[in-house]
Amino acid sequence: MRKIILAMQVSLDGFFEGPDRDISWHMVDDELHRHFNQQLSSMGAFLDGRVTYELMEGFWPTADQDPSAGAVMAEFARIWRDMPKIVYSRTLTSAAWNTTVVRDVVPEEVLALKERPGGDLALGGAELADTFRRLGLIDEYWLYVHPVLIGRGRPLFKAADRKAQLRLLETRAFGNGVALLRYAA
Repeated sequence: MRKIILAMQVSLDGFFEGPDRDISWHMVDDELHRHFNQQLSSMGAFLDGRVTYELMEGFWPTADQDPSAGAVMAEFARIWRDMPKIVYSRTLTSAAWNTTVVRDVVPEEVLALKERPGGDLALGGAELADTFRRLGLIDEYWLYVHPVLIGRGRPLFKAADRKAQLRLLETRAFGNGVALLRYAA
């Protein structure tokens, strides 16, 4: 059965974005981007909320056509374009780039998606991730902790009424100081 994997970048103080959706503190260099490309290229689909989808759709479809884009960015542009995507949104009526729009997170539908053949499913977007977490649908958490304290912003996880005990699967340090913490639910 395929896994649903939440892969998110987070500051050391627990924020996934700063005020005004600022992510300029992300320290994505070629080494980290190559890692993302390697991990994400084997996925079966990207599962995103509307905000994340629109952010990605606003840049990645043509990023490899920019002469200043390096090979690693061009590779990810191709990965993103070609990957099947499911965007969960109550406001979008259609989406391009191999994307299906789904109105609501229905646990039975998500479980049926996990049973289909193919690679694991990459979950993106903090609001959507919170919904999946509350429904017990996340199998692994891949947290890329950046060595920066941004002080304020949107926390990755909202308050919850129950504790979730996770099991550490892997740690990895990158040359730029980012640390991957990989956990199983």
